[in-house]
Amino acid sequence: MSVLGAFIVPHPPIILPEVGRGEEQKIEKTARAYRAVAEHIAELKPDTIVITSPHSIMYADYFHISPGSGAQGDLRDFGVSGVTVEASYDEVLAKAIGIQAEEDGIPAGTLGEKDSRLDHGTLIPLRFLEAFNLSFEVVRIGLSGLPMIDHYRFGESIAKVADKLDRRIVIIASGDLSHKLKQEGPYGFAPEGPAFDADVTSAMEHADFLKLLTYEPGFYERAAECGLGSFAIMAGALDGMAVDPELLSYEGPFGVGYAVAAFYPAGKASDRHFEKQYERWEETRLKDLKSQEDAYVRLARYALEAYIKTGVPAQLPNDLPEELTSRQAGVFVSLKKHGKLRGCIGTISPVTASVAEEILRNAVSAGLSDPRFPQVKASELNELAYSVDVLSPPEAIDSPDALDPHRYGVIVTKGQKRGLLLPNLDGVDSVEQQIAIAKQKAGIPADEACGLERFEVVRHL
Repeated sequence: MSVLGAFIVPHPPIILPEVGRGEEQKIEKTARAYRAVAEHIAELKPDTIVITSPHSIMYADYFHISPGSGAQGDLRDFGVSGVTVEASYDEVLAKAIGIQAEEDGIPAGTLGEKDSRLDHGTLIPLRFLEAFNLSFEVVRIGLSGLPMIDHYRFGESIAKVADKLDRRIVIIASGDLSHKLKQEGPYGFAPEGPAFDADVTSAMEHADFLKLLTYEPGFYERAAECGLGSFAIMAGALDGMAVDPELLSYEGPFGVGYAVAAFYPAGKASDRHFEKQYERWEETRLKDLKSQEDAYVRLARYALEAYIKTGVPAQLPNDLPEELTSRQAGVFVSLKKHGKLRGCIGTISPVTASVAEEILRNAVSAGLSDPRFPQVKASELNELAYSVDVLSPPEAIDSPDALDPHRYGVIVTKGQKRGLLLPNLDGVDSVEQQIAIAKQKAGIPADEACGLERFEVVRHL
């Protein structure tokens, strides 16, 4: 068995005495569990430790595997000099993981390294292991902006390669839980914070890896976690295996959740292929969504599917409600895949004769012309969820005080530059955020004054 064990650990620099200077005593429970994990790893005597870290190189659509023969890092960013941690890389395993992932349809490899230094998500677990004077190599892997199921599939690729090369590996999934547990904490409070931590630690305790794949992105983004992708990769490396789980500790005295957990493979298990379970879950979820789509959303789906399948723009159906054909309005069509945005294009003011024609036009553009994403493929059509926002006419406002990010969308204007942000978006909870994002989209510098307009929408899901 190539995967000897897998461990979830946090990475607060303050846990190290050199950084904490006494404050580390407030998370001594976490430190004790961390030391127990290091001891367990020492007993397993792995050839290679695969460390996944949210603070390594991260791309939106690519898993970065650190290249080269090794790297080092230090604690200077945390006010400590004279402490250096080194890692010797398993170059053969790293390269093979990238090749296997590409064969499995997962974009990954060693290209694009911007900073070779060890990040603290990697350095801290290695620091705990130094006490055991072990001999092992490291593969350091960053997360991506891809859906959690792709992180899981990437974990499966890692396990395949370990088997092929007969490497005895340990997985360390480095990641903190919510950063929004306390109002007095460094990141403030969000109700999703403690809710996420309670749910994900329950999943750890019971090795319920399906749960890691089925959280709504908006939920874990509002919780401001950083470890879920690491945990999903780890879970994928244990696909098809029975595991003995142990939640060793959980605490969050500084307003950030720290969990330590261990998972030991215990033979094959046909009921623990969570990629297949996820696919069935997602199929059911999408079927339920489609059954509840109204005429606006059905028209958007029809427009994009017809164009991709035939290459010809769809014609308006004859049985549309009058409200779609008798009035004009700006319309935005949004696409999501596995809960993540897959495309969004719209018009602030109408450019066609009706809302229906606006939907036909913008649905195709959302799938094929959003510059942030590759064009939607025919193979993806059954995986997409749609929403349609119908805009009210914009009205000029004199001050940000007239905005509410949950009720109003905003339009910012400076000369020929114009940017729009829809209302009630996940992760946008303040007027300041809303204006900043709209300015960024428009290419307006953050410190420049601009004209403001607001609008309301009727959202169809």
